[in-house]
Amino acid sequence: MSHLLRACGTYGWVPLESRNRRRSEAFLRPLVRLPGGLGSARLNQNGHKAPSGGRDGNPIQDAGCAGRPDHRAAAAQDYPNRPVTIVVPYAAGGGLDVFARQLAQKLTERLGQTFVVENRPGSGTVIGSHYVTKAAPDGYTLMLGTSSSFAINVTLRKNMPYDPAKDFAPIIHVSDAPFLLLVNSQVPVRSVAEWINYVKAQPKPPSYASAGPGSPQHLSMELLKSLTGTKLTHVPYKGDAPALNDLLAGHIPTQFAQPTPVLPLLHAGKVRALAVSSTKRLPPLPDIATIAESGVPEFDFVSWQMIVAPAATPKNIINKLHREFKAILATPEMKEEFAKTGRIEVDSPPPEKLQEFMRAEIVRLGKVVDAAGLARSQ
Repeated sequence: MSHLLRACGTYGWVPLESRNRRRSEAFLRPLVRLPGGLGSARLNQNGHKAPSGGRDGNPIQDAGCAGRPDHRAAAAQDYPNRPVTIVVPYAAGGGLDVFARQLAQKLTERLGQTFVVENRPGSGTVIGSHYVTKAAPDGYTLMLGTSSSFAINVTLRKNMPYDPAKDFAPIIHVSDAPFLLLVNSQVPVRSVAEWINYVKAQPKPPSYASAGPGSPQHLSMELLKSLTGTKLTHVPYKGDAPALNDLLAGHIPTQFAQPTPVLPLLHAGKVRALAVSSTKRLPPLPDIATIAESGVPEFDFVSWQMIVAPAATPKNIINKLHREFKAILATPEMKEEFAKTGRIEVDSPPPEKLQEFMRAEIVRLGKVVDAAGLARSQ
């Protein structure tokens, strides 16, 4: 399946102080483009264009406001002045958790405040994601999520308690991640072709593990099933780590998993990797073929990963974090880490373009979910 071009767009927002909140709080009011190339105008609280006299057309009020300090801008300049939480919607020990902790350590070193990782797994990332949408939009609660949180779940789930295209403020697209098709070391297969024959020969469909309903690992296996005509039974977990534990114990014969937690297990001979989900081989595992090379040419699946904040987080905080993350990802140390773990580097668009990227991915990955017969299945 080809990796489609991701569309991007631009949004403009005007931060305004709320009369009913503390001065340091703010909400967002849209910047409306006027017809005929006449520029833009802000809307007043009744949804009408504000007269040119000021925010609500009251020049006296605006004159009085002009001398007030901009608490919102000051808070952004002072950011962060207390610990920041990075939520990971998966269990500890998986690839995304490890990556989040690496980023948190680097941010702590650069900004002089503690960045801590908090794992909130469950319901295929919905629990952690919903928690973040309800957090204060002040920059002190962030999330490292995947295409499951931000796109796949929209089509997969019957009921979504949040709208990823509206309830998050994207900060940076940090990486893409391929997956490894694994089997327990006692399963007598060493290639994708042998895996297909083994699965088809079983008297009842074998089980496979995933990092949760709607996770990229789940979708990868469903896509492979549909392309090879195989039948397997899904057993969801709350992340790669608990799923791998059962694979190691022999309770589950096969699964897709991120390379990061798998590499030590491969070197120890505890699991076997049959193939890679991306169209390119992984630098740390050059002898492991891609699934496309292994007789399933249409197969191509990677996850994308993004740092977000709750919607309405001040734009200057979003931009500051974008710059910091981008600088961290550009360091030789992080580039070496990507090469060792098989992560795919991404040149992230600026924050204002990531909202449209997310909308485009909801459509693109929704088609994959539909094709796998999983729409509204959770």
